[in-house]
Amino acid sequence: MHTSLPRFYCYASIVLAAACFSTAASADDNDSGFYLGAGWGQFNVDIENAQGVTDVIGNISTDDPAAWKAFVGWRFMKWLALEGDYIDLGNPRGDFNAMGSDGHYSVELSGFGAYLIGTLPITVFELSAKAGWYWHDVKLRVNFDNVGAGNGDVINTDTNRDAFTYGVGVGVTVIDHINLKIEYERFDLKDLEDPYALWLTGAWRF
Repeated sequence: MHTSLPRFYCYASIVLAAACFSTAASADDNDSGFYLGAGWGQFNVDIENAQGVTDVIGNISTDDPAAWKAFVGWRFMKWLALEGDYIDLGNPRGDFNAMGSDGHYSVELSGFGAYLIGTLPITVFELSAKAGWYWHDVKLRVNFDNVGAGNGDVINTDTNRDAFTYGVGVGVTVIDHINLKIEYERFDLKDLEDPYALWLTGAWRF
């Protein structure tokens, strides 16, 4: 499936570059307090260990540039914060061809996350690392077109799961209140290989 990673990096770089070179860019003077924000991102994943599918067509690679999240948090100090997120990883989907039969697949993931975030301010930049837990609902659909039992319905699951997650980021604060950040986040999701998300977020620090 065609990936939009170059486009994501382009947009994110433009946003951070504009913030960095803005005359309003400054180190964050809010040492602690409440913040809220939202982010747009791209979720990338390989489907593995799908019985009856990956043994025929191999692992399935897919991505979705429509992931998003909303979050609230509390900064105890400049270096430490606790954050809660609602995360929708979008609906990665695509088509495949195996043994002469076409098919399609999709994954839907959404749920809530809780994170502990450490931050290292360096001039106008902030380097961050986070770790947390993601409680989510995952829907996996894999179908061969009009082949076999169930009109080709090979996998159709809807389960509730939880997963460890961690990530790193770099950000900059504008006019003392608006924090813009690029993040890379990994998810330890069952039956999904190398799932990760790239985020571009904005938060208002009160």
